[in-house]
Amino acid sequence: MTTMKLTKTGYTLGVVSTSLILLWIGIFKFTVTEANAIMPLVEHSFLMSWMYKVATVQAVSNFIGVFEIVTGALLIASFWNDKLGSIAGYLTIVIFATTLSFLFTTPGVWKIVEGVPTTEFFILKDLGYLAMGLMVLGKHSAHSKTITIA
Repeated sequence: MTTMKLTKTGYTLGVVSTSLILLWIGIFKFTVTEANAIMPLVEHSFLMSWMYKVATVQAVSNFIGVFEIVTGALLIASFWNDKLGSIAGYLTIVIFATTLSFLFTTPGVWKIVEGVPTTEFFILKDLGYLAMGLMVLGKHSAHSKTITIA
């Protein structure tokens, strides 16, 4: 397999898996269990805490779920449409940059276990998804530029 095929296969797998995760988690946001589970993260977020002032816990979770489902669908659509791909890239970046911010805004997320700093590891996976959002945006944005880091 050539490098180009590996790159294309890796990109395709990354987009499809990110989309699948967003669709799956987005659907789960419509449950009471997930609405309550994300509340401690959202209520301490400087970006999202205001939402509980205008909507119920379940309505906020539903809104986030719709945002994730739409983003997942747009990621799939990005295979056929550059404009939708660009939008998907931006939305993916917004979602995962926001969730990564929970590492800094949620009390008690960081702990020391046997002298090693640990955190809610499920949030750390979002670094890879953030990278995927950047890749999608770079591929589909007419304004993207290649940056070389030595």
